[in-house]
Amino acid sequence: MGGKNKQRTKGNVRPSSSGRAAEVLAREGGVIPGFVGFDTTVTSELSYVPAVHGAEEIDSLVDADFRLVLRKLSKRDNVTRLKAVQDFGAMCQEREAEDVKGVLPYWPRIYCKISVDYDRRIREATQIAFEQLVLKVRRNLAPFLKSLMGHWILSQCDTYTPAASAAWRAFQAAFSPTKQPEALSFCKEEILSVLQDILLKETANTLSDPQTVTDEERETKYVRMLTSSLLGVKRLLSLLPQADRTTLETKLADLISSGKFWKYSKHKTPQVRGAFFVLVCALCELTPALAQAEAARLCPAVLLNIDDADPLVLAPVWEAVLHVVSTIPDCWTHVNAKKGFLPKLWTLLKEGGKGLAKALHPNLMPLLSKLPEDITDPQIDFLSTFFTSLLNGLSSKRAASSSSESAVIVTSAVECLRYCISQNAQVNEHQKNLVTMLVSQQLLPLLETALASPLLQKGPLFLLVTEMLVSWEKQAGLHSIAESHDNSDVFKELVTDFWEGLALLFVRYVDSEETDPGAFEGMATLLQVMRYPEKVSRKKTQKKKSVKICFSSSVDEEETVEGDGSDGYVKTGPAQSGDKSCEPLQTQYFEDVVCQLAQLCLVHVNEKHSERHLVFLSRLLRSFHTPKVFTALIELDKEEVQDNKTKHSVNIKNPAMHFLLERVVVWLSEEGRADTQHLVEMVFSSLQCCSQQETTRILNQITIMNLPWGITLQFIQRACVDPETLKDCDEWLKGSVLGETLLELTEELCKVQPTPSNTSPSSDSWTLISLVLSQHHDNVPLIGEVYMEKILERLHNTLSETKSLSDAGNMEPLISFVCDVALTFFSSVQDCLLLESAEELLFTVFKLTAQDQTHTHLPDSLVVKLKKVFVAGVQSFVQFSKHEIRENGFLQSAVLWVKNQLLTVKLDNKSLQVLIVAMEGLVEALIADSNQDTALLIQIFSLLSPNENEWTRIRQALPPQWVKLPLLSGHLRAVCEKPSVDMWKSRALTRLPAHLCVCALLGKVAKYLNPGGNENLSFPTLQPAAAELLYALQWCKEVEYSPTIVTTYHNLLVDYGLSEGFNSVIPVKEMVATLYSRSIEEGGLWSLALENYIINENLVRNQSAVLKKLYNTAECLFPISDAKLSTLQVICQYMTIEDRDTLVALATAGIISWQENQIADVSGCMAVLLCCLKAQTPVDDEIVLQILDILMQWRNCKEDWFLFHSEFSKVSSEELNLTVEMMRFLSWVVTHFPSVLKGSQWDFILCSMLAWLEAASENVTHLWNPWVQLFVCENAALIERLNQFFTSPPPDIKKELPKELTSEWTDFFVDGLYSLLLPLPTKITDAFPEPEDPVFPLQVLQSIGVALMFVPLKQLTDNTLQPRFIADQKTNLPENLQTLLNTLCPLLLFKARPLQITVYYLLDKVMPKLPECDGEGDNSKADDGKDEPCLSPPASLMAILSACEDLCENILTGVQVGEFAVVQPLSVEYSCILGYLLSWKLLLTFFRSAPSHLRAHYAQFLKQNSSLNKLLRHLFKLMPESPVCPGGSGGDTKEARTFFTESLSLAVDKSHSAEWELPHLACSVYYSTLQDLPAMVRLWWNSQEKRVSAAVEKFTIKYVSPVLSAQEISSVHSSTQLFDNMTVKARSAAREVIATYSVDDICIELVIQLSQNYPLGSITVESGKRVGVSVQQWRNWMLQLSTYLTHQNGSIMEGLALWKNNVDKRFEGIEDCMICFSVIHGSNYSLPKKACRTCKKKFHSACLYKWFTSSNKSTCPLCRETFF
Repeated sequence: MGGKNKQRTKGNVRPSSSGRAAEVLAREGGVIPGFVGFDTTVTSELSYVPAVHGAEEIDSLVDADFRLVLRKLSKRDNVTRLKAVQDFGAMCQEREAEDVKGVLPYWPRIYCKISVDYDRRIREATQIAFEQLVLKVRRNLAPFLKSLMGHWILSQCDTYTPAASAAWRAFQAAFSPTKQPEALSFCKEEILSVLQDILLKETANTLSDPQTVTDEERETKYVRMLTSSLLGVKRLLSLLPQADRTTLETKLADLISSGKFWKYSKHKTPQVRGAFFVLVCALCELTPALAQAEAARLCPAVLLNIDDADPLVLAPVWEAVLHVVSTIPDCWTHVNAKKGFLPKLWTLLKEGGKGLAKALHPNLMPLLSKLPEDITDPQIDFLSTFFTSLLNGLSSKRAASSSSESAVIVTSAVECLRYCISQNAQVNEHQKNLVTMLVSQQLLPLLETALASPLLQKGPLFLLVTEMLVSWEKQAGLHSIAESHDNSDVFKELVTDFWEGLALLFVRYVDSEETDPGAFEGMATLLQVMRYPEKVSRKKTQKKKSVKICFSSSVDEEETVEGDGSDGYVKTGPAQSGDKSCEPLQTQYFEDVVCQLAQLCLVHVNEKHSERHLVFLSRLLRSFHTPKVFTALIELDKEEVQDNKTKHSVNIKNPAMHFLLERVVVWLSEEGRADTQHLVEMVFSSLQCCSQQETTRILNQITIMNLPWGITLQFIQRACVDPETLKDCDEWLKGSVLGETLLELTEELCKVQPTPSNTSPSSDSWTLISLVLSQHHDNVPLIGEVYMEKILERLHNTLSETKSLSDAGNMEPLISFVCDVALTFFSSVQDCLLLESAEELLFTVFKLTAQDQTHTHLPDSLVVKLKKVFVAGVQSFVQFSKHEIRENGFLQSAVLWVKNQLLTVKLDNKSLQVLIVAMEGLVEALIADSNQDTALLIQIFSLLSPNENEWTRIRQALPPQWVKLPLLSGHLRAVCEKPSVDMWKSRALTRLPAHLCVCALLGKVAKYLNPGGNENLSFPTLQPAAAELLYALQWCKEVEYSPTIVTTYHNLLVDYGLSEGFNSVIPVKEMVATLYSRSIEEGGLWSLALENYIINENLVRNQSAVLKKLYNTAECLFPISDAKLSTLQVICQYMTIEDRDTLVALATAGIISWQENQIADVSGCMAVLLCCLKAQTPVDDEIVLQILDILMQWRNCKEDWFLFHSEFSKVSSEELNLTVEMMRFLSWVVTHFPSVLKGSQWDFILCSMLAWLEAASENVTHLWNPWVQLFVCENAALIERLNQFFTSPPPDIKKELPKELTSEWTDFFVDGLYSLLLPLPTKITDAFPEPEDPVFPLQVLQSIGVALMFVPLKQLTDNTLQPRFIADQKTNLPENLQTLLNTLCPLLLFKARPLQITVYYLLDKVMPKLPECDGEGDNSKADDGKDEPCLSPPASLMAILSACEDLCENILTGVQVGEFAVVQPLSVEYSCILGYLLSWKLLLTFFRSAPSHLRAHYAQFLKQNSSLNKLLRHLFKLMPESPVCPGGSGGDTKEARTFFTESLSLAVDKSHSAEWELPHLACSVYYSTLQDLPAMVRLWWNSQEKRVSAAVEKFTIKYVSPVLSAQEISSVHSSTQLFDNMTVKARSAAREVIATYSVDDICIELVIQLSQNYPLGSITVESGKRVGVSVQQWRNWMLQLSTYLTHQNGSIMEGLALWKNNVDKRFEGIEDCMICFSVIHGSNYSLPKKACRTCKKKFHSACLYKWFTSSNKSTCPLCRETFF
């Protein structure tokens, strides 16, 4: 058996010792033993029955799973045993009864062991499992009861309550209540034996194994077992029938007679002692004979242990004391009471029961009743000591800090006093003295103590004393019910003595100047309790345990007797009076004392102005507002009354009114009085003795005294305390005096204070206004309704003037107070909005919440308050409005005001949102109350909707710039009378047009009409509003959601769910019909809205018949008008072929009869024809040729229609439209019918195109006009079609073309075309230098850019541009090329994307031709002292690059390398970065086109000015972290589409993907840089800090290296370059290139390996075969190849070519340069020519120069001689 932590030997297959033991048993027994049960015999240890012969039968009764669980129960580990017990319980519940019965023979032994386990969780789980076992086996448990029941009872008394409860539940499950005594009777002997053995025989060491259990655990278990056994004996006795208890007495006597048993009363553990005394109580109660027999030991054990102050012991001890004194008559003969018992009792009482008063003190009165005379004699001394000790306990530490402890002590003291006085209320002189002593020396001092103790004042003392006094009065016969008592005179005298003593006590306190205010509070509380004892909550009295006492003779009437035999037991304490409330005191002494105290207080107030006495007087009058008290107060001022009898003669009859007018009113009017609440209470106490008229008169007089408003507030609050007072004060509250006063207060409060200093004193004033407005009783206002209206009107006026008030002073506190008042009013008062002024107030609040803060000048806090007021007001409004809009009511006023705001006030987005939110709150409140009733909402919608004229007016007020986009895109044909520059230069919108505001609000309200979206509505104002909303949406779309205010507005509509209009509210047919009718009447934007609606609703597929019904026949669209043309352009594509044929016929007829029509009609017919042709309507060749002939006729007789030589400033939009339609027709003919054209027709088309282009070139300054822009765009489109046709004509058509046409195009028209077209972008940018200008012709630049894509290289190099040169510009370029670069390069930075892309493509065509102009490169190195030869790329390009670098540096400042900088598409920053990256693309194209020796010169230049370093830093800020194409796979698979695998397409006319254009372009530049300048990138990467280099490498390895390596290997595969004597092969999988050089018998093989991070990492060159070459020579060749590939910006093939040349030269006999070890120089490809005169070795000139400059010597590198 190894320890847990020992290492098991590897390969050890020997079984463990337990396994070997099992094998031994199996061999000896002949069978493999299973798990067998437990022996049922009583042994000291739980063990298994040995698996021997014959055990198989028994073993077979136990289920295998049960055997496993029972086996685990013997484990030492607590967790294992706990889990086993839980599993056992679960199995008992789940298995069949037969399986469970098999466990029963072995269960008792296990249960007796684990039911007393150390772990309480196991004990609880055992009982729970036992319950499941009992429920399953039922009666089958009977044979095993006697062996189980002892420990079962023991478990029911477990000190761990959950375990005990579980055992009791198991017991109840096993036996019904009637069967439980029988079961216990059956096993009583066995139970008592088990318990007796534990109590008398067992020890801590016998109950637990000392070798395995710690001392602490053994002791804990022993104590628990002792406690459970003592309680178990008590439980057994209490559950057994009396007969069985008698039969057990013999055995019980053995237990009780044992000396060990009585030692448990002194046991060191409290729980054992407590259990012992519990058992003693049971013995006295259930077996009194045994108790009497053991009295000699029992009485001292109990009576001399009363000072055991442990919480677990004290309660059982005192219960045992009561049982002993009741059960054993001669108990006091066994103890010395005066020496042993009473001293301990006095000490215990003085210490307040040692914090256990709740357990001790309820037993004192029963004990007192049982004490014999020989102990209590002399009685006066005994009782004096008893009560003195008892009351001293109140000053103990625990009682002084605990209200419950002190309450118990007080209750016990008063009950004992009451009992002793009741027992001694006799005529006997001795007993009289005793009673007098108890009252004067105990009761009154107790009350005096309470006056100084707030704890006692709050306790039950005063109520208990009052109950005692009532009892004395009853026994004295002072109550109305005649009661006969023998000793009534004694009680009368007792009552008299008490009141005399109390009066002296009170007078002494009241008449003293040093009396604490708490004493006044105590006296007032005592008198109040005595006056109204029924009002004192019973919760203040201490609920204590009921105990039983026995009286020797007299018993109080209210004490109920219970029990039988000679013992009279009564329940005492508060419970004895049941639920009956205490009757009030009837004695006259009571009122006399109050009068005396009142007079004394008045003297102190009059003479010494004592505030304490005034408060005390107020408290007295609150409880004693009787005529007698007021008369006593008046008598004190009798002389003063006589002096003023003429003045107040009418009031003398009512002493209360006299007192008020003469005293209280005077006190109220005194200045500087901080607290007046007690005076207000005094007034209302006095008013209870006055009539309603007198009440009104006095309160009115107080109102007009100009008292502080806080006092008036206190009066009104006090008047509303209870209905009776409110009824008495009703005349005053609704009277004119109070109303006018409150109205004056409102006026004063609503004046704006110049400073905030006066705001705090007015808080009471605002509270007062709020109270009188909001306090309603039975839906009746507190004050007069007239004054309520006036107050509300004034508040309404104040809110209405907020804007003007903000200039007058600090209005924030004022508005805040008004909001608080209004909120309280709307929240509290039902039907408050029945008042007209209340509606006006709510309307004003609504207006303030519906306006932006920039208009109202209100701070956020006030806006929040106003919104709360509005919500409360609307909630109140909807409750009484009955869902109708009243004339001039709140709802109508609010809706009309909102409509007026929309139509007349210029709103911005924030103001509009505020208005919509306010309206939304109103609508939601109405919906919530009306349960989705839409009738009211329809009324509101109709009120909000503008009428037809208003709609027209606000629609026409929309800015007209929307025309530009659809006009230029061809979606709309339109005309404009006398357009001007100012008309198209739209001012930046700062406010929303009224049309947009109205649509947004109506749309939001309409959402509430159909919240589900599944039903259609129709009412007169809905369809126009829906159509107008679509119009507004279309307007936003056509202005491209610009400026920002329109973007924000559209986002608002999207948030509201209105981005597609009212689609869910109105039927589609009705909506289409409405839009069509508007389009036919007005055209323009209505037509575009119709088209957008048709597309969004997919009407072509779903409801094509609906579209057919719109126009019926095609003839109805003629004669054509602008509106009809706009409509036809929309629906033409959806018309049937027959209808379109009809339109073609009608249009052709109109064109043919052109002489009879106006120019606008001809233009319209052309437009209709083109619409049909665009819709792919088939037409005959004859029609096309006929119309073309007509156009050629116009050329002859109506040349002015072609505008060839016109000044566009004088041309109308109709004329421009006709020319545009001609261009469109010619473009269509060239595209679709080129085969029918003859030579003259081609001449007409080409000449017209050139003439139009010339006209456009001459009218560049008029491009602000959209129709002029359209003219240029369509001409450019015609040029594009012609270029496309002549560049790649279809083969079948090419044969049919006129013979000279192609050569004419190439030789003549192309030159003329591009001589006009190439300067056009520059002209446009000169005429319109600001791209942000609204009239900037961006669309024109885009169209021209597309046309310029076809320019041949020859026209670029031989251009006719105006010469443009820059001073001091170094260049080798011809003048034409230099002019081209100087003209176009600056346009790379122009903020117009189409122009930037166009210029890029033009320059990209030229770049490959430029390196030729640099010849052999830089030969001036020796002159200017440069390290290496360097040559600048084109200066124009480098100048733009330099300017872009600085701009990009500023833009990307703050972005770290590796972070992605998001650039807003088409912004200024976007244009700058786009120009920068395009410049680099051009530069890399230039570099790639240069020969190897020039590339080295250009690279040196880039290295010197650090341009490439800046580029790379910028690229790693512009490339995304994950450069995955939009819509591509984001995984790391080979199929992932990234910006490096997909080619970049920069289209001039496509900017929809501008969001990803810059990142893609940045990736493209980075790829080209790695491809063309690998050595320079490698150099930059090696120089970066670790963070940057790691980020660069990670990105390159992941996204670039695989693509670049594959491309490099692929270029080797596809290379057409052939080498003599050398073959090159590539291995794609291994990323290797193998070069084999062979000449004669020499064979050399090199292996070039691309690194994983290629090209950042160096290319490794390894040796393959080497035959016929020396090692040194081989190393030199490898070194030179490796050096070239690492440090030169060339490809692998170029490196191999250089290496081969070196080898060839070497074999030709030319020696290596001994500096670079190469025959051919790596950059300038020269041979070694400079020879040393001494050693005759030759060197490259460049290598020698570098040697001299770097070493600062002029010696030969080999022989060190001076080099000449």
